[in-house]
Amino acid sequence: MAEETTQPKALEIPEVITVGEFAGKLGLPATKVIGELMRNGVMASINEQIDYDTAAIIAADLGFDDVVPEPKAEDTIRAGRKELAEGEGQVRPPIVAVMGHVDHGKTSLLDAIRQTSVAEGEAGGITQHIGAYQVKRKDRWITFLDTPGHEAFSAIRAHGASMTDVAIIVVAADDGVKPQTKEAIQHAKDAGVQIVVAINKIDKEGADVNRVKTELSEIGLIAEDWGGDIVMVEISAKAKTGIEELLDVVLLVVDLQDLRADSEGTADGVIIESHLDTGRGPVATVLVQSGTLKVGDFIVAGSTYGKVRNLDDYRGKHIKQATPGMPAVVSGFKAVPDFGHLFVQVANEKVAKEQAVSSRRQSSIKSMVKVKKIDVEALTSAITAGDVDELNVVVKADVQGSLESLLESLANLRNAEVGVKVVSSGVGDVSESDVSNAAATGALVLGFNVSTSSAVKQLANREKVNIQLYRVIYELLDDLRNILSQMLKPETIETEQATLKILGVFKTTKTKVICGGEVTSGKVMNELDLRIMRGKEVIGQGKITNLQKDKQEAKEVFEGEQCGMSVETSTPIEVGDVLSFYTSEQRSRTFEA
Repeated sequence: MAEETTQPKALEIPEVITVGEFAGKLGLPATKVIGELMRNGVMASINEQIDYDTAAIIAADLGFDDVVPEPKAEDTIRAGRKELAEGEGQVRPPIVAVMGHVDHGKTSLLDAIRQTSVAEGEAGGITQHIGAYQVKRKDRWITFLDTPGHEAFSAIRAHGASMTDVAIIVVAADDGVKPQTKEAIQHAKDAGVQIVVAINKIDKEGADVNRVKTELSEIGLIAEDWGGDIVMVEISAKAKTGIEELLDVVLLVVDLQDLRADSEGTADGVIIESHLDTGRGPVATVLVQSGTLKVGDFIVAGSTYGKVRNLDDYRGKHIKQATPGMPAVVSGFKAVPDFGHLFVQVANEKVAKEQAVSSRRQSSIKSMVKVKKIDVEALTSAITAGDVDELNVVVKADVQGSLESLLESLANLRNAEVGVKVVSSGVGDVSESDVSNAAATGALVLGFNVSTSSAVKQLANREKVNIQLYRVIYELLDDLRNILSQMLKPETIETEQATLKILGVFKTTKTKVICGGEVTSGKVMNELDLRIMRGKEVIGQGKITNLQKDKQEAKEVFEGEQCGMSVETSTPIEVGDVLSFYTSEQRSRTFEA
C-alpha cells in the first residue's frame, strides 16, 4: 500500500520568489519545478524570480491547490492589534493633518497654535517635510501633522492624510481654491478623514470668504452655514484670530469618533520622517498608533531594525515612553528606515534581525524585477520614439521623505526627447563617493537641504563635477527644467514674406534659373529662401541670388510690381509656377513633460 503524503493546508507565497526558494517551499527538486515552468512557457533558472500569480499556477499544476499570498508586514502588524470593544482601551489624542496649497498659511497656522516661529525659518516659505507636534487645549492633547504644500510632495501628503483623524484644509481667502487644495481634499476623502476648512488670511486685502465657499461647494465641500456638513472657520494665522474656535471645532469633531487605542499591547505605528544624524546616527520620527513604545524596546521597520536607545518628544525632551497618538523621535536604528513604513515592537534582537533580513530580501527581489521591467519599457520607447538625450544626476537629500518625493518629481521630468536619469541617490551630505560616481557617469550632483565638506568640494573641482545645493524643491526643479530646455534641439520658425507668379523663364542650368514674374503678395527681397509651387504641390527649394527691377539691381520689390531674378536651385522652373518666399529663424524651446 502506497504511503500517504500530507500536503500543507495552505502554502504561503510572497509577491516575488526565486525558483529555488519556491521549490523549497513545495518540498520538490528544483529541476521538477523548472520543468513545469517550461511546460507553461516560462523560461527561468533556479536563481531567477517569478511572481505570485505564476507560482500559484505552477503549484496547482503540481498538486498544491491551497495557495495563498504571504501576508504583508503591514497586514501582519494591523492583524496583531487587539480588537477593542466599545469603551475599551485608552482615549488617545486625535491626529490632525494640516493640508493645503503652497503659501496658503499651513505652517503659519501651526505657529499660531504652538506660539512658535517655524514659518520664518522655512526655506522659500514652504514646508519641506512632515513635522509632528502636540498642543494642549482644554486639558486635552492634539497631535498635529504639518504636511508639505508643494506639488512635489503629493506622496507625503497622501501618506499624511492616511494616518489622520481630521484634515484641516487651509485655503487663503485672497487666493481661493488651487490645484494642491483640490489634491489635499481628495487625499482626505480617499482616506475617509473628517474635513475641517480653515479659511485663512481673512484680514488681507482682496479676501473674499464667500468666493472661497463657492469654489469649495463646486468640488463637493458645502459649508454648514450654507446647508452642508463641512465646518468652515474663518481665521487669520498672522493675527492669531479664530485659532481657539478652530481647535474647539477639532475637539468637537473627534468627540463624535470616540478615538481609542490599546496602550497595553505590542507597540506599533508609522515612520513619519527619517534621516541620518551626524551625532546620533539613524533617527526617525514615529507616530505610535497602538501599544506603548519604551526605551530599550526592539523594533522593526521594513528592512531595518534597532533597539530604542533614546526617545524624545516633539520638543526634543527625553521621555521614557510614547503612547498611542503621540509622536516621538527614535534613535537606535541600524540604518535609516524608509518613511511611510510601519514599525512594530518585537521580543528580542534575534527576531528583529530575522524580520528585517526577510523584508530586505523581498525588497531586493522586487527591485530586481522592477529594473527588468523598466529596461524593457525603455527599449520599447527607444524603438518607437527614438533616442532620449538624458541628463544624469546624483541626488542627496536630508531625510528619506524628501528624497522619495524628489525622486518622484524627477521621474516626471521626461518627454520624447530629453529626460533626467538618476544614477544614484541617498540620504545625507554629499560625499566623495557621490562625486566619484558623478565623475564616472558625467552626472550633475543635486543636494537638497544638505551640505558639502571642503574635501568634497576640492574633489569636485579636480574632477570637474558640478554640485548644486538647494533648500527649496521648486527652485531645484525649475533649474532642471531650464537645463533640459537647453538640451532640446532648437525649433525652426518659418515666416512667409511674399509670393510671386512666374511669367517667363530665360535660362536654366543644373544649379541656376534666370526668370521673371509678378509679386502677388508681400515684399520680395534678395537672399530670401523660397519654395517652388506647381499647383498646390511643393516641387523644390531655392534661394534668390540676384534681384532686378527695370533692368537694375533692386533690394526689394513690392506687391503688383514685376521683376527678374536669379534663383539658385536644382529644380527646373516653368511659366505659371509660384515662388513662395520665407525667412527662417532658430528659436530655443522650453521643456515640457
